[in-house]
Amino acid sequence: MWINPVDNSTNDPQGVYEQQWATPLVAVAALVVGGIALGIGAALSSTDAAGTFLVGLAAVGMWIIAALAAAQRPRLAITHDGSLVMKRLGGKRTYTRNDIVRIKIVKYPRLGRRVPMLELDVRPPGEDDDRLIIFGRWDLGTDPRDVYDALEIHGLVPRNS
Repeated sequence: MWINPVDNSTNDPQGVYEQQWATPLVAVAALVVGGIALGIGAALSSTDAAGTFLVGLAAVGMWIIAALAAAQRPRLAITHDGSLVMKRLGGKRTYTRNDIVRIKIVKYPRLGRRVPMLELDVRPPGEDDDRLIIFGRWDLGTDPRDVYDALEIHGLVPRNS
């Protein structure tokens, strides 16, 4: 059964989205706290200059990943009119049912096992080429198969997918 992992009251105050998915806020907060811990560790390890630099660099990397995950919320959403909205670094992109060429679940090998990923082929209005967009569990905050089921319920999965 599909469960919406994102609380609409905090990320969608106007109620524009019917369903939405994003990286969990707990994961974003964990990255920030981990970056702080690494930053403190870098500050306290002043005897090894190379180690201090590498630990400090890891802290900054964690903060960057946290900022990117927080800035792209919600990552994928369905509006009440049945459009699909994707938030990326370049801004929000909205696709209608006619813009969606294919949606499917593909299992990719990751760390010795096959994990499901949600693949979307979309053709933006006015363009001739399709764009392939891949979402994993990190992006969606839930199993991609559950998101596929929700998209299918809303009629967003083309018949040829």
